[in-house]
Amino acid sequence: MRYDVVNVGDALPPIVTKPISRTTLALFAGASGDHNPIHIDIDFARKAGMPDVFAHGMLSMAFLGRLLTGWVPPSAIREFSTRFVAITQVHAIITCTGQIAEKLDGNRVRLEIQAADQNGDVKLAGGAIIVLP
Repeated sequence: MRYDVVNVGDALPPIVTKPISRTTLALFAGASGDHNPIHIDIDFARKAGMPDVFAHGMLSMAFLGRLLTGWVPPSAIREFSTRFVAITQVHAIITCTGQIAEKLDGNRVRLEIQAADQNGDVKLAGGAIIVLP
């Protein structure tokens, strides 16, 4: 993607995940080192007042990272931030979307990005600054 051919409002190609499984949560716990039992132990989650385990917030952020690196190489990412809006339940299907919110000097664009479940409920919202050739 080149700076001179993108426009404010242009959308990034979305990504859609497979349903988040318990296996996905266990594998992410191992890969990230985040073994908080609320993400992998249903009994613990229920004792904490939750109906079931739920996804790590950073898993959804990783999905948004895939959205960005599907559009540009990692070296083009200058900033990437998110805020956690809601819990992502096990079995959720996450759709990550983004659009160009602003063209900046230095061939940079500011993106607005989000991760939402199959019901359209936003789980993470954030932004990124990308430098384009």
